[in-house]
Amino acid sequence: MHLPEPRSTAPVAPVTRASFYRLVYPARVLGMALAGLAVGSVLFEHRAGAWLWALLGVTFLLWPHIAYVHARFSPDRYAAEKRNLLIDSLFVGIWVPLMHFNLLASAVLIIITTFDKVYTLIRRLWLYALIVLIGAVALVTLLVHPEVQPHSTLLVELCVLPLVFVYTWVNTYRGARLMRTTARQNWQLSELRRTDSQTGLHSRDHWIERATQALQSVQSEDRPASLLLIDIDHFKFVNDTFGHTVGDEVISAVGTVILASVRSEDSAGRYGGDEFSVLVSHADANTARAMAERIRAQIEQLRFASAPQLRLSSSIGLAVALPEHAALRDWINAADVALYRAKDLGRNRVVDAAAVST
Repeated sequence: MHLPEPRSTAPVAPVTRASFYRLVYPARVLGMALAGLAVGSVLFEHRAGAWLWALLGVTFLLWPHIAYVHARFSPDRYAAEKRNLLIDSLFVGIWVPLMHFNLLASAVLIIITTFDKVYTLIRRLWLYALIVLIGAVALVTLLVHPEVQPHSTLLVELCVLPLVFVYTWVNTYRGARLMRTTARQNWQLSELRRTDSQTGLHSRDHWIERATQALQSVQSEDRPASLLLIDIDHFKFVNDTFGHTVGDEVISAVGTVILASVRSEDSAGRYGGDEFSVLVSHADANTARAMAERIRAQIEQLRFASAPQLRLSSSIGLAVALPEHAALRDWINAADVALYRAKDLGRNRVVDAAAVST
């Protein structure tokens, strides 16, 4: 009886198959203890023998710890815990006839243990567990031939209430935490997909998505926007001369410069290799050029302790979004033409696509 839940810590640790048994353990201890209280009330009303009380102790007090140890020292902890989950249902199936089919206690135990399997999100586990439970009910009934006594006394009703309310409330609380943790993990994964790990800038795909939206705004709402393509001059020479470790430092440092230079409404991305892209939102050519010149100057001032003699420069192509840019490809091509014009003119400069086309 359990609802596994990732621990809500920061940073969020993902739920793994190997750690699954540890997440189940506390809920199993609580659920089995409350179930034992319900079953114990039925045994008390029926003046059960010592062997049934001993079985109750093994099932509801000792079994959760045995299950934990079994999973912990198993070569495949995840598979071991799935077996434990089926054994939980096996025990419930055994106790239903041993309680003489007490309707209230049996129904609550069956419902809760079945829904617990649904909460694990393990495919078809609830179905397999229900088959195991029904099989155990049938087998024990054939062996013991219990007298059917479905009615419940006030004592049984009172002892079943904690299982219904306390365990349900705890599972609801844990479920809410699970949903928040899952949402947080999904957000983190989304951030990883949207961010280039080396520079902290947007990934290429995410930047293209943002730029496409900006171009659509330009066309539909007549909002100005500009695009910068930034290329590190002679980057191959940097790698060949100083090594790829220094090359990685250069990429990271240039990314930091760009990230510090853009505004909150802009979008800076790593377009590929040593090429970067900046979407300058709601900005005309003058605003975009000022930003581009600032980026170029700051790249030129970068220094590296691992390569003191290294000096960097960059070439930047600038293109304002125009009505004739029917697709993002057209806009990028305009900036790309300006970028190569900057290289042809000797590098370390900013060139506007409008100047190239005139």
